[in-house]
Amino acid sequence: MTVTVFVDANVLIYSEDGSDPVKQQTALRWLDALWRRQSGRVSTQTLNEFYVNATRKLKPPLPQGDARAKVRRFTAWQPWQIDHATVESAWAVENRYGLHYWDSLVIASAQHMGCRYVLSEDMGHEQHYGAVQVINPFRSGIELLDQSE
Repeated sequence: MTVTVFVDANVLIYSEDGSDPVKQQTALRWLDALWRRQSGRVSTQTLNEFYVNATRKLKPPLPQGDARAKVRRFTAWQPWQIDHATVESAWAVENRYGLHYWDSLVIASAQHMGCRYVLSEDMGHEQHYGAVQVINPFRSGIELLDQSE
């Protein structure tokens, strides 16, 4: 059984950010492994966050057409559509674990998609939120996926 991994927007952004080549290469290696395994997952929230940050905050910014092409490519991962049930789940995560709402929405989306991991630099490395565990891609290697299958 393939282990699915929800990718937070910060990892997508690092994959385009040349200001930190080490983090960029690490993010690209993780994304490549998830593409090869067909185990990557995202949500509409993370894709929207990626688009806004990539076109406005990166130096230099990613051209809008390039950012749109990247977002379109990730539709192959069947992005989770944020609905009311996901919002309710996010509120429950927020209340139980004290996470910020946007991070809670990431966790809730990953839970709804049945993901085992959330790849993110923004939340506590190896922290469990129910059946979902956060993995910081800059502190854990891709071999984790081989150990999990």
